[in-house]
Amino acid sequence: MVMDGGLPTRYFIDVVSSFGGLIDVMKLGWGTSLVTDDLKYKIDALADAGVDFYFGGTLFEKFLSQDRFDDWRRFCDRFDCRYVEVSNGTIPLSNQRKAQYVDLLANDYRVFSEVGFKDQAKSEAMTAQVWIDYIRQDLAAGAHMVITESRESGKSGICSADGRLKRDLIDQIAESDINLDRVLFEAPTKDVQIQLIRRFGSQVNLGNISTSDIVALETLRLGLRGDTLLDFATVSRPDYDAAGEAVGREVQHA
Repeated sequence: MVMDGGLPTRYFIDVVSSFGGLIDVMKLGWGTSLVTDDLKYKIDALADAGVDFYFGGTLFEKFLSQDRFDDWRRFCDRFDCRYVEVSNGTIPLSNQRKAQYVDLLANDYRVFSEVGFKDQAKSEAMTAQVWIDYIRQDLAAGAHMVITESRESGKSGICSADGRLKRDLIDQIAESDINLDRVLFEAPTKDVQIQLIRRFGSQVNLGNISTSDIVALETLRLGLRGDTLLDFATVSRPDYDAAGEAVGREVQHA
């Protein structure tokens, strides 16, 4: 998941047209969609590139805090959203109640739910078992995937205040019965990306990726950057057919 925090429209279109093949889904961060005049142009560019999108969970929380849930749904439907995010990272909303919203929406959208708080102190108070219970609860309610919070700074949720990944927490989530194919780890920093790739492999679901890091992350996944070069037995690189089109090919290490 790549995050747009309010890029200029032409820059955004260039990013999507250039690197759309490396993007699974684009998050239009927090409430930026409400102050983006060219929102339709951005969404059209995503559609042209075959990239899905959703509005950040903070937008859901803002509408909900104003008792405007139905208005939020109408806003999402106005832009033909296939994906939505439901979160409680800021507002006083229990995980049980959040899961009820997931259940309510799951028949009409693919729902990303988010576990963890934006406030560092609240996140620190969450035990690994609480994280696991909340993730299970959201998945049972029908979440397409559960996002583990770390913010765009990588300094909350699954990360400590100094930006380090909470390895014990990650290990306990991994050792539970949770299907990690349905967990998306927010990993905005290179160090956290590297640790999660080494822990779970190149196909681990990562989110809050900056548009400037799309290619860099792909090279980490493929062992084409020094940090992960020796972590993979094979890497993929483009080869070229007679027409000059790039063709993927695995390269075996000796």
